[in-house]
Amino acid sequence: MANGAPVVRWVRPAARWILPQVSESAVAELQRELAVARAVAAILCHRGFTRPEDAHNFLFPTLEDLSDPFLLADMDRAVTRLLTAIRLKEPILLYGDYDVDGTSSVVVLKKTIELLGGQAEFHIPHRIQEGYGMRNEVIEQAAARGVRLIVSVDTGIRANAVVRHASAAGIDVIVTDHHLPDAELPPALAVVNPNRRDCPYPNKNLCGAGVTLKLVQALLSRTDLPMARQRALLDSFLKPVAIATVADIVPLLGENRIIVRRGLSGLGQVRNVGLRCLLQVAGFEEGEPPSAHQVAFRLAPRINAAGRMATAKAVIELFLTNDVDRAQALAEQLDVLNRERQQIEAGIIESILEGCETQAMDLGAPALVFCGSNWHAGVLGIVASRLVERFCRPVFVLSEVAEQDGREGVHLAGSGRSIPGFHLLEALESMPELFEKFGGHRQAAGLTLPAGNLDVFRKRFGDFASRVLNTDSLRPQYTVDAEVSFTELTDRSVQQILGLGPFGFGNPAPVLLSTEVEVAGPVKFLKEGKHLMVTLRQDRRTLVCKAWNFGERAEMFEPGSPVDVLYQIEDDPGSRRRGYDSWCVSLKDVRPVNPVKKDGS
Repeated sequence: MANGAPVVRWVRPAARWILPQVSESAVAELQRELAVARAVAAILCHRGFTRPEDAHNFLFPTLEDLSDPFLLADMDRAVTRLLTAIRLKEPILLYGDYDVDGTSSVVVLKKTIELLGGQAEFHIPHRIQEGYGMRNEVIEQAAARGVRLIVSVDTGIRANAVVRHASAAGIDVIVTDHHLPDAELPPALAVVNPNRRDCPYPNKNLCGAGVTLKLVQALLSRTDLPMARQRALLDSFLKPVAIATVADIVPLLGENRIIVRRGLSGLGQVRNVGLRCLLQVAGFEEGEPPSAHQVAFRLAPRINAAGRMATAKAVIELFLTNDVDRAQALAEQLDVLNRERQQIEAGIIESILEGCETQAMDLGAPALVFCGSNWHAGVLGIVASRLVERFCRPVFVLSEVAEQDGREGVHLAGSGRSIPGFHLLEALESMPELFEKFGGHRQAAGLTLPAGNLDVFRKRFGDFASRVLNTDSLRPQYTVDAEVSFTELTDRSVQQILGLGPFGFGNPAPVLLSTEVEVAGPVKFLKEGKHLMVTLRQDRRTLVCKAWNFGERAEMFEPGSPVDVLYQIEDDPGSRRRGYDSWCVSLKDVRPVNPVKKDGS
C-alpha cells in the first residue's frame, strides 16, 4: 500500500467470443470450386475471400504477384545513385538497426552490392551505448573514411537533422525505412518508404527488410544478369527477409504473405552456413522448414538477443561468414545470450507483478506505464509484450538511462506494445512535447523523456486510451473463424487448414468452435500444474488437446461435463517424427455449455 491508497487488484475478465456471420451459399460455392473441406471454405469466406478467384490467389501466391518496386516513390533515384556508386567502386555505408529487421536488411543489401561488384561496410548501433537511430558522430567518422553514400535500412525516416549533417559533410543519403514519417521527410537524395504520404505503393505493410528486398529487386532489374539468376538471388534473399517479416509483427497478407510463405519453405534447404548453424542450435531438424510461429518464438529471439544483450554485429558476421567453426561459435553465443535475456526478462516481470501487489497501481486503467531503475534496456519491449498479453491493454515499460549528449537530470527510456484497435504512435504524437525522442508504428513504439514528465505521460497516455478504447476492447477477444465438429477434422481437412498459413499478425491461425463437447477423462497436469492435457470427445471422435496456461482453470474439465471450446490446429513436427499425427489441437478458451449470444458476449 502506497500513500495510504488501497491496492487495486486486477481480475482477468471473461473473454468475448465473436461468432462468424457468413453466407452458406458462398461457403458451398468455394467448397465446390476449390475442392476444399467445408471448414476451409468457411474460414476463407469469414476472412473476406468469398470469390473463388480471390481465394485461389490467396491459397497459391507466386513471386510474379510481387508489385513493381519502381512504384515506390524515389526508387528510381535510389537505384540510379546506388548503381553509380557500385560502378565507380565508391565505399558505401549501410546504416541499420539492431533488431532482426535491421540486421537482415544489412545482410541482404550488403550481399547484393558485393555481388554486383561494389563495396559496402555497415554500422549497427549499440543499443545501450548509442540507442536507436542515426547519429552525427557516425556520419563524421564515415566522411573521414571517404564514404560519399550512406543507405539507411529499417531506420532514418525521422533522422532529419542527421541527414542534413551528412549533406553538409558531402555525403548523399538514401533512406529506406517502413516506420511512419513525420510531416516533413528527411532531406535525403531519396526516401524509399511505402508509408510516405505521397507514395503510391499498394503494400503499406512491408517491414524494413521487405523495403530492402524491393530495393534489391529494383537493382537487379537494372543489371544485365539473366532473369533466371535474378530470380535465384531473390529466392535466396527471401529466407532472411521472411524471418524479419515474422519477427517485426507486420500483417502476413499480400506481399508479406508471399515473402514469408516462400521464404520459410526455403528454410528446409539452407546453404548459408550461419543460418544453418542457427537453425541447428535452435533445435530444428535438418530438412524440415519451421513455421512462422516457430520462427517467432525460437529463431527470431536468438537473433534479437545479440542486439538486446550485447552488439548485433555478431548477427551480421554470422550470416556473412563461410567458416563453419566460426558460424557454430557465433550461433552458440546467440543461444547463450538468449537464455540470459530470458532470465533478465523474467526477473523484470516478476518485479513488476510484485510491485502491482504492494503499490496502489490502478490496473483497471485503459493503458499502463511501468517504470523501474536499472532494468535492462534491451528487454523492455518484450517485457511490454508479455504484460499486454496478461493485462489486455496497451503497455509501456520504462527504465532510467545514463546521461547522454550532455543532458542533465534523470531520463527514462523504453518501449511500448499495443492491442488491436489502439495505435501507439498516434497516442505519442498527441503529446510530442513530453518526449526527447519517440518513434514506431501501430503495434510497437519507443520513447525517451525526462523523468519529471513521467506522471504527466502516464495520465495523458491513459486519457488518450480512454477516448479510443471501450470495455470490450479491454477484454480478451477471440474471433471465431468457423464452427466445426470433431468428425470434420480429418487429415485432409487439417492439412488444408494449415495450408492457409503462414500464420501470424494479420493472418492468425484460424480459431475453431466446437459445441457440446464432452470431457472424456481426467486432465493431466504439466510443468508443475501450469499447463494441461485435456481429453475431449464429440460424436465418438476423441481428441487429446494441449491447454497452455490453463492450470488455474482445471476445474472446468470435470470428466463427463459438457463444454464449448475454442481451439486452433497446429503443425506438430515432433509428433510426426515419433510416428503419430502431424498436427495437434491447442485450446484457446472454454465455457460450460450455454448458448453463446450472437453479439459475442
